[in-house]
Amino acid sequence: QVRLAESGGGSVQPGGSLRLSCAASSFNNIVNLRTMGWYRQAPGKQRELVAAVSGGGTTDYADSAKGRFTISRDRNTVYLQMNNLKPEDTAVYYCGAAITIAILNQGFGSWGQGTQVTVSS
Repeated sequence: QVRLAESGGGSVQPGGSLRLSCAASSFNNIVNLRTMGWYRQAPGKQRELVAAVSGGGTTDYADSAKGRFTISRDRNTVYLQMNNLKPEDTAVYYCGAAITIAILNQGFGSWGQGTQVTVSS
């Protein structure tokens, strides 16, 4: 049982920054052994990986996020620092947790309800 709660979304102008947070709770701290990641879904598009971090600290980024976004985690919280935001970053951002990133990519595992990020002038 893993419960995830995202926060930090909002509206920002192009070039601005946002910091998303995902607080996780689980039985026997199982989330500490799992991959956690941020995915986003824009209207009419499939959910896509933005960034993920494994329990061992290995990170993975979408090409569109490299150099602009940074994922990090502590014991039970994962963060996504987003800088130099662009209009194409507009989407609902979801936090997910699973044993592996492959499971998350398939849409399985535990997921939060999402937080809206809107980048516009």
